[in-house]
Amino acid sequence: MKQPLSYVHPESQVADNVVIEPFVTVDKDVIIGEGTRIGSNVTILPGTRIGKNCRIFPGAVIGAVPQDLKFKGEYTTVEIGDNTTIRECVTVNRGTTARGKTVIGSNCLIMAYVHVAHDCLVGNHVILVNSTQLAGEVTVDDWAIIGGMSAVHQFVHIGTHVMISGGSLVRKDVPPFVKAGREPLSYVGINSIGLRRRAFNNDQIRDVQEIYRYIYQKGLNTTQAIEIIEAEMSATPERDEILMFVKDSKRGIIRGYFPD
Repeated sequence: MKQPLSYVHPESQVADNVVIEPFVTVDKDVIIGEGTRIGSNVTILPGTRIGKNCRIFPGAVIGAVPQDLKFKGEYTTVEIGDNTTIRECVTVNRGTTARGKTVIGSNCLIMAYVHVAHDCLVGNHVILVNSTQLAGEVTVDDWAIIGGMSAVHQFVHIGTHVMISGGSLVRKDVPPFVKAGREPLSYVGINSIGLRRRAFNNDQIRDVQEIYRYIYQKGLNTTQAIEIIEAEMSATPERDEILMFVKDSKRGIIRGYFPD
């Protein structure tokens, strides 16, 4: 259902049962899937792909060109999965030649005033709380939660099942399954409550805790910790995911917390 006070470009592809409220602009080269609802005063610009059953609230701008001086008008996209909610005044910019696209996965909640910059890759079931700001080429893996008014530095990688405190400055990579808080941002434990909610059993949680004891609490450097974990702990999907994340980290992982 398209309101007469909205504008939908004839070259866009909008499913028949999409609801488009007044004062919406849907530009050319836009695809919107079945069951999606677009709130008033939303602007959806060329290169945007939106999945099924999404909800986009008033004032959001999806698919604007990157805020990157290296951008020269190359063809890039924004891709949003199914069942994702984008709240008021969110901005999601297109990609650049770096990755060619900006992606937000399925079943995500992107709260009001969040900014997702060019070439970000946001996984499934991610929650970005109000006013979180992602710089360019940030990667946020599945099930991560980033607290409100947090700022994430360019190129940072945030792992699966991570919980980051509100108001955080995220300058380093945050490895999977952990909670992070304080300033500078530090490891403050594993996200055990979140893991239990997602059906991790006690043995899996205990193994994750033991891995991070080696990394953060035994006075070892990262290389030493990895060597001991590989030698002494049996391979599991969680162990291997943590080790791969740490080994592949470009910016280095967050520090441990050492109270005075």
